[in-house]
Amino acid sequence: MAKTFLVIAGALAALAVLLGAFGAHGLKAKLDPETMALYQTAVQYHMWHALGLAIVALTALRWPQQMLLRGSGWLMVLGIVFFSGSLYALALTKIKILGAITPLGGIAFIMAWIMFALAIWKAK
Repeated sequence: MAKTFLVIAGALAALAVLLGAFGAHGLKAKLDPETMALYQTAVQYHMWHALGLAIVALTALRWPQQMLLRGSGWLMVLGIVFFSGSLYALALTKIKILGAITPLGGIAFIMAWIMFALAIWKAK
């Protein structure tokens, strides 16, 4: 599990840098300030949670038996897909209904951090 999460974390972090650079250089002149702020929020949450996933993975090296860490890691991945993914899509397409998906990602992030905390609390 730890190795898988570290690989995914590295790939997601690289993707966040790529999308951040694309936004800064390729979209800055094309998006209005409000939409650019949405895009930047997507990049920030994307990167923070890619790093969070790496933390989960490194923690799993210490406590591999903690199944809550597995759940936490997958929820971080889902959070990036739903939260950041919906904001990227909203910023690029302006399809407002995509904003309805964003809270699902936020809930996934919150649950991921709660599960992470519980895993550490229960670890022996």
